[in-house]
Amino acid sequence: MALSGIEIYKKLPKKNCGKCGVPTCLAFAMNLAAGKAELSACPLVSDEVRKELAEAAAPPIATVTIGSGDTAFNTGGETVFFRHEKTFVNPTGFALLIRDTEDDKEIDSKIAAFNKLQFERVGLLLKANLIAIKEESGNAERFASVTGRVNEKTRAPIILMSDKIPAFDGAISICKENKPLLYAACRDNLEDMAALSKKNSCPLAVRGENIGELAELAGRLVESGIKNLVLDSGARTLRQLLEDQVAIRRAALLKKFRPLGFPTIIFPCQMTDSTVDEAAIAAVGVAKYAGIIVLSQLRGETLFPLLLERMNIYTDPQRPMAVKEGIYEVNKPDENSPVLVTTNFALTYFMVSGDVESSRIPAWILVQDAEGLSVLTAWAADKFVAQTIAPFVKKSGIMDRIRHRKLIIPGYTAQILGELEEELPGWEIIIGPRESSNIPTFLKMWKA
Repeated sequence: MALSGIEIYKKLPKKNCGKCGVPTCLAFAMNLAAGKAELSACPLVSDEVRKELAEAAAPPIATVTIGSGDTAFNTGGETVFFRHEKTFVNPTGFALLIRDTEDDKEIDSKIAAFNKLQFERVGLLLKANLIAIKEESGNAERFASVTGRVNEKTRAPIILMSDKIPAFDGAISICKENKPLLYAACRDNLEDMAALSKKNSCPLAVRGENIGELAELAGRLVESGIKNLVLDSGARTLRQLLEDQVAIRRAALLKKFRPLGFPTIIFPCQMTDSTVDEAAIAAVGVAKYAGIIVLSQLRGETLFPLLLERMNIYTDPQRPMAVKEGIYEVNKPDENSPVLVTTNFALTYFMVSGDVESSRIPAWILVQDAEGLSVLTAWAADKFVAQTIAPFVKKSGIMDRIRHRKLIIPGYTAQILGELEEELPGWEIIIGPRESSNIPTFLKMWKA
């Protein structure tokens, strides 16, 4: 926040009524400053102070929403340069470019690829996010027709792109309720695009020939009351793109320069004809602050690595990815199937479940909550030991699903064998392989 806890406290009513959930206004102010409370929790604060504190609490890079409902895409809202400082908030969005000069068959093929190319990784569904429709035909009816085609075949948020103001009317009328991003306001059409954005309550992209012009135009739009902007610095070379992305981030975070305090959009699709080079430029954009990246086409071999990069960068480094504690079934197990136990670190679980699945042997996997730590780390921290595993096994309900009493533990935790046998009398504890890749061979020797 821009204000410290003491500065916030000076503006609060100082009644110490406790209605906010904490006993004193000072404690509430400190929670507000740390982002642990919402100002709405205080029923006594005045409207004037509420507005002032809300503005102070806003992130230096505004959050912009494109689309509506459960498919809406949020971009911006960032507060740091590097994710280890806190965390990045809204992952970069990948947009597929569709030109209205393409024939219907090619457009349908692109939409099908957009809908199909989805990948599951450590419990997350990775996919592209938006579709950008560009008017190149000079025919407003064709532009609207393609927009309708996209809107009919996918629920993805839409970016409408045209240099001609009249071309937007028909296209916007088709998807107005889904709040498309309008691209782009520039020096020649700034007032008209601002009016179009206000009339339809749609977010607006603004493009400058360079970062200086971009700041000037964005500043004029902010003064006119438009708060949902996406920035395009006009960079169409990799070097200029990288310089502009860093400069925009620095201006927003360090200088609190409001005209550049918005998410950005970049166009690798306009910078090269090579799909490999396009993916490489996009990879730089993911790492260096791009809010939206527009790609000419989607291919699994280039999209998947970009999605993984995005997932890795936007995963909170202070909170390990974890799966829910419980019993997981693989290959439709029955009462005679083996039972394996592991931690809830997402990568560990998906490696184990993947190797069990590849063995084609039905099995139960018990996932114990170890605060998202891997097996060895959890064992070293006393979070995956006999005293935690045994109570979990007893309360999990697995004993109601199997006839045998055999439990397979990871090979790296062989040290807990004796203690676990004491904690689980009547159970046979089996030491499994150290590496999950050896699970298929190990399970072939299973006998209930």
